Amino acid sequence: MTNTQGIEVLTRSHDYLREVIAAVPEGTWSAPTPCTEWTVRQVLNHARIDQQAYGLVLTGHRPDSDPFHPADALDGDPVAELDKVLRAVAEGYAQLPADADQVPTPLGPMPLPLAAATAAMDAAVHAWDIAAATGQNRPLTPTLAEGIWPAADRLVPRLRDAYRVFAPAREVTAEYDGAEKLLAFLGRDPHWTPTAS
Repeated sequence: MTNTQGIEVLTRSHDYLREVIAAVPEGTWSAPTPCTEWTVRQVLNHARIDQQAYGLVLTGHRPDSDPFHPADALDGDPVAELDKVLRAVAEGYAQLPADADQVPTPLGPMPLPLAAATAAMDAAVHAWDIAAATGQNRPLTPTLAEGIWPAADRLVPRLRDAYRVFAPAREVTAEYDGAEKLLAFLGRDPHWTPTAS
């Protein structure tokens, strides 16, 4: 993955998250999600805070709360609050030199393509969580999953073992596409529905 590809994956992930949040139906903000014990609003807030963390050194704005204890409420419009963070992060990454090989992240310094793909993985998977929870027909695409895979493959096993931030990987079937395989690798049920929670 090149630096340009990493930025493109981050942009697509941010666009996916924006699209999903903008389409959350009224009355579903308290719905259960694939993130056990978290509501749609909490997953949104978690995703927003995580992106603040990825942009910290690049933007100078510290996360405003603990991403693992996301609040139910956000001040102002959720779409606008999320968009402010995503714009700041994207601008920070876009201003980095093309050969940056020590980009600060919450998981330690990484080469630019990997750092961008890691931030993208966080945004895209939480977008999928919210889309699944709110009945949206907005799946994580195999193309986007392919761009995220290098970050997942390199980082998730270590994070799972050291910090238990991912559920165990699930078995995959021959019928799974690239997105379903990625979700299963991250411990998600690719066919999760609200009735399954």
